[in-house]
Amino acid sequence: MASEKTITLKEFKDNLLESYRKEFPNDEPTICAFAPGRVNLIGEHVDYNDGFVFPMAIPLGTMIIGKALDNSTNNNKCYIQTLSNDVDEPKSIEVDLTKEISRFESPKWANYVVGVLALFLERTKPEKRQSFRIIIATSVPIGGGLSSSASVEVAMCTFLELLYQYSSMNFQPLSKVNKALLCCKAEQTYAQVPCGIMDQYTACIAEADHALLIDCRNNTSQSIPMKNKDVCVLVVNSNVKHELVAGTYAQRVQHCQEAANILGHKKLREVSSIEELEKARDKMSSVIYKRARHAITEIKRTEAGAKALINNDYNEFGRLMYDSHESLRDDFEVSCEELDQLVELARSVDGVYGSRMTGGGFGGCTVTLVKKSSVEKCIDTIKKGYKGTASFYEFEPSNGTCSVNLKKD
Repeated sequence: MASEKTITLKEFKDNLLESYRKEFPNDEPTICAFAPGRVNLIGEHVDYNDGFVFPMAIPLGTMIIGKALDNSTNNNKCYIQTLSNDVDEPKSIEVDLTKEISRFESPKWANYVVGVLALFLERTKPEKRQSFRIIIATSVPIGGGLSSSASVEVAMCTFLELLYQYSSMNFQPLSKVNKALLCCKAEQTYAQVPCGIMDQYTACIAEADHALLIDCRNNTSQSIPMKNKDVCVLVVNSNVKHELVAGTYAQRVQHCQEAANILGHKKLREVSSIEELEKARDKMSSVIYKRARHAITEIKRTEAGAKALINNDYNEFGRLMYDSHESLRDDFEVSCEELDQLVELARSVDGVYGSRMTGGGFGGCTVTLVKKSSVEKCIDTIKKGYKGTASFYEFEPSNGTCSVNLKKD
């Protein structure tokens, strides 16, 4: 098979359990949590505009394994370690539960974890706080646009829920939506990425064999079946990395908000039609106009895309994918040469319905809807024509976050 082999949940657990035992040879973990990454089929850069997005969870994700510690002998400290090779040093941190939890200047990866911890602890009394030790591992390519950050956040929140369920009979778990909102706020405030809720929502709520049409204005969703085994979702990683906190992402958020302000709306979702934007074109710069045009048309494309999949109209969905990519490339200007090349190579293959960049942009992945019988040809065409070295994943829609049984199977 030319695509990457996706590690199973059991394999992931067994590998992480082995790593934990090597690190702590006289100890056994008691809690294990998993949360998936996601691929967005269509609806890019519109979640923070209160628009519609259409992601699905993927089998790649983040797993956290660990246990509660005795507060009295451990001085109320939490020990957090990552096994990822793609993050900054140090790979382990300590958090003192008796002190206010502040964001880390370094290492940056820590903020995705401690942000969730800090917000979660707001729900508990100081004397009820529980120290712990965890090891974190992820199979999601970091910087690939498949939401490695949200998978870490949601896995951490699920771990904490399990931890406090075991230590307190009166603990009330969060609703799935409130869990997503907490994790989203953690990324915004601690990692300082002005993200929307799509990634965390998907990791919390996704169902196997379904994509999620999410209304980011009221945080509701509709599960859309994706059960046709003759159609494949092929994700191609350009292996060009992006870092959303570098400022370009935040700038796009600012541009969209500026456009909404000029149009007299809270968010661009409220714009009734492209004609409304055209009437105000002379009130904004060409850059702000283009950003708004993408967001407004992408929201419409996403609604149309969901209807197309409900009707099994893959040709129409593919057309919308190409339109989405061109809008992201020309109006939102978040694509790059490598992503454009991957889309065009996929487009040249008979049996490909559509292809587009996915994720925040500036590198990362493309998502392609293709006939199962044409997957190998598509991969081969990209391998031969792409100027870089790509990685390939065939994904089926997966479930959201879950606890993982550590007992022997």
